[in-house]
Amino acid sequence: LLYIQVMFTACELGVFDLLLESGEPMSSDDIAACLGTSAMGMERLLDACVGLKLLAVEVTQEGALYSNTEISNIYLTKSSPKSQYHIMMYYSNTVYLCWQYLTDAVREGRNQYERAFGISSKDPFGAMYRSEEEMLKFTAGQNSIWSICGRDVLAAFDLSPFTQIYDLGGGGGALARECVSLYPNSTVTIYDLPKVVQVARKFVSPEEHQISFHEGDFFKDSIPEAELYILSKILHDWDDDKCRHLLAKVYNACKPGGGVLLVESLLKEDKSGPLETQLFSMNMLVQTEGKERTAAEYIKLLEAAGFGLIQVKRTGKLYDAVLGRK
Repeated sequence: LLYIQVMFTACELGVFDLLLESGEPMSSDDIAACLGTSAMGMERLLDACVGLKLLAVEVTQEGALYSNTEISNIYLTKSSPKSQYHIMMYYSNTVYLCWQYLTDAVREGRNQYERAFGISSKDPFGAMYRSEEEMLKFTAGQNSIWSICGRDVLAAFDLSPFTQIYDLGGGGGALARECVSLYPNSTVTIYDLPKVVQVARKFVSPEEHQISFHEGDFFKDSIPEAELYILSKILHDWDDDKCRHLLAKVYNACKPGGGVLLVESLLKEDKSGPLETQLFSMNMLVQTEGKERTAAEYIKLLEAAGFGLIQVKRTGKLYDAVLGRK
C-alpha cells in the first residue's frame, strides 16, 4: 500500500508529466519549485520513486538530477496513449477510501460506500456514479485499462464473423474503439445508463461512425437483437442471480448463431491465484455486489442461460476471455 501511495502521489502532483515536458533531468529543488511543493517533501518522494524504479537519478557535481524511466513515460504520464494516470487517480481518490473499511466489509459481506462516502450501499452504481466528476474519473479510468488490455481480449477469438455487436456497459468506448480497429467490418453499440452515455459521448468523437450509443438499464429495459454481446467486467459486479437474469435476457435477444463474449479476470479453478484476481475480488467486496470467478463458474452461468460451445482463453494478462454461442 505504501509503494502504491508513493506512485499515486507522484502522479497527482505531476512529477512524471513535468519531467517528460522538461526533456532533461531536473534537480529536486527545481521540481519542487515548478510543482509548488516543499523541497524536503519532494526530495523524499523522488528518492522513493527511484527506489521503486519509477525514476532514475544521476549524481553530478551540481547535485542529484532526476529523470523518468521508460515505464513512467509510457504508463504514468497523462499524454501517453497507454497512460494509466486516470485509473490510478480513481483508485487513489475513490477505491482506496472504501478499502479503509475492508475489515467491516469482511465482517458484513457488503460494500462500504456508506462508511466511505455517507451514501447508500444498496445501489453500487448509484454510489459509483454519484456525480458527473465521479463518472468522468471512472470512465477515463476504464478507458485507460482497455488501452493496454483491450486488444488481447478481443483477439483471443476470431470475432470477424460478428458484424453487429453490442457492448453492454461499454462506458467510454475504449473497448469499442479497439473492436472496430481490429474488426473493421463491425459496428459496436455501447449500451449504458443514460447519465453514463452523456459522459461517454465526450470520449467518442462523432467521426467514429462505427460506434453508436443506446441509452437504457439492461437489467430493466429490453436488449436489442445483435450478433455478439460483449460483457467486459460486468458480471463480476453482481451476484449469481443477477448474472443469470442478465445472461438469460442476452440469450433471448441474441441472433441464432450469435454469441456472448465475457471479459473477466479468471481465478484458477482451485482459487489459489492469480494474486491480482484475488485482490480484484476483495475490491468487488468493498465496492460492488459481486466477485471474481473461475472459468467453470462462468461456464455454469452461461449454460444456465442456454449458451453452448463455450470456449475459454487465458490471455496471460490481467483479463481473460470466455465465448459462448447460441
